[in-house]
Amino acid sequence: MSLKIRLARAGTKKRPVYHIVIADSRSPRDGRFIERLGYFNPLLPKDKTERLKLDFEKVKAWLAKGALPTDRVLRFLDEAGVMKREKRSNPERAVPRKERKARAEEAEKAAAAAKAAAAAAKAAALAS
Repeated sequence: MSLKIRLARAGTKKRPVYHIVIADSRSPRDGRFIERLGYFNPLLPKDKTERLKLDFEKVKAWLAKGALPTDRVLRFLDEAGVMKREKRSNPERAVPRKERKARAEEAEKAAAAAKAAAAAAKAAALAS
């Protein structure tokens, strides 16, 4: 059984509040869970202490038992200093799709031109 520390959505329409729970990875997002570890309220400002509440002793105990946090929960744990999260870098994400496609086509053309130039240089070397 694979355990996850993840968010379960609660609250009303357009007013989300998330419970941080330990659950079987096969159970639905808002479905059955084993234990509630805290909550997260994204509507509050980032400087408020009520925005995130976690029972770190329970979290450490579940991590020792083999539970894996989701990416969002891992961000919370990294801020608290409980676990280390590796930084991700995807510079292509900010580039619009049309520009990415144009860049890819230009790269293909450049690669084809370089391949043709190498073939021509090889043929010239063999001829002389």
